[in-house]
Amino acid sequence: MNLFQSLPEGTVTSPAGFTAVAVAAGIKQENQLDLALVVSETDCSCAALFTQNQVVAAPVIVDRETLAANNSRLRAVVINAKNANACTGEPGLANARATQQAAAAALDCAADQILVLSTGVIGVPLPMDRLAAGIAVGAKGLSVGNGRLAAEAIMTTDTRPKHLAVRLDLPGGPVTIGGMAKGAGMIHPNMATMLAVLTTDAAVAPDVLDELLRTAVNQSFNRISIDGDTSTNDTILLLANGVSGTAVADPDSITHFSAGLNHLCTALAHMIVRDGEGATKFVEIQVTGAKSEADAHQVANTMAISPLVKTAFAGSDANWGRLLMAAGRAGVVFDQAKINLWIGVQQPDELQLVASGTPTAYQEKEAATVFAQPEFVIRLDLGSGGGGTAVVWTTDLSHEYVTINADYRT
Repeated sequence: MNLFQSLPEGTVTSPAGFTAVAVAAGIKQENQLDLALVVSETDCSCAALFTQNQVVAAPVIVDRETLAANNSRLRAVVINAKNANACTGEPGLANARATQQAAAAALDCAADQILVLSTGVIGVPLPMDRLAAGIAVGAKGLSVGNGRLAAEAIMTTDTRPKHLAVRLDLPGGPVTIGGMAKGAGMIHPNMATMLAVLTTDAAVAPDVLDELLRTAVNQSFNRISIDGDTSTNDTILLLANGVSGTAVADPDSITHFSAGLNHLCTALAHMIVRDGEGATKFVEIQVTGAKSEADAHQVANTMAISPLVKTAFAGSDANWGRLLMAAGRAGVVFDQAKINLWIGVQQPDELQLVASGTPTAYQEKEAATVFAQPEFVIRLDLGSGGGGTAVVWTTDLSHEYVTINADYRT
């Protein structure tokens, strides 16, 4: 039985009661969309997760404060691109709060019902005159049909908008979860390393929403890495307005809703990896046979961020020694004489490279063929006798990544 239906063309406005708008406010150049509003017709409960970086942007500070005082009657999210409003001191905090005030005035609600997100260059003041004017214009153009444009407006080095929705049949009736995300660089697990806004027309209490979001993020956005860097602005929001009239409160509804939310977050996370800056490969790293899930994740994560591993991916070089090197420095104890390593496009056709710590008699040409594929899987079994497993999704590290980030501000 299918618990949910994926809607590939779905957006953040697919759930009932949500509208959006995208505006070219003049923050980016050449009349590009750079400001988005996502608005609910009724009050929303909200859960959020933020960056674990100690250097945090003004919007993160302001949103944390806002949600600490109000997590049950939110109405809108304002997102700007090209300017992170990070490392901007007290003026940056004042600008984030002024953004709340401008949106509240335009949408006829209170400032503490507005959340603000920013992404872009660090250390540059927000152009508040253009931002406020864009909010005023945008508030007059809200529409259900603007979900995809909103996903486009929040992009920075992304090459395409990232959005999706799922429809669920819960015991109390149908509900929809929609979402959009942006991210292509400065992507690494430790909370959702990007910006994402998720919406649902289900009625969900804030504490339940928080638990559901944490579970989904730990299985999706916290399992991706492009370059090992965690941003100052990372934020993921989940808003529930209850417009469908269907509550997520009983165990069955919570289980089904969680499955749909996890699917949505995983799909958006995969979109981010596939659109990684300069990426030509999508690689799934599986670690099994660890003493705990935490150990397995730590090993997989270390392999995923190794520059030597990632450049081997870029060059289609099946240099499996780099994989074992990275696993060995992860800080997890295992016996190298017990490890097994496979690579493949799909599990039934895996090619074993290492058995009990020793190279197999594989053909180098076969291994190189796997590494040359745009998508492939690496599976490392640690042989530690435990049931700990983890999966991480990552990319290669190409010349194009260096080019993009060498010229980011210009």
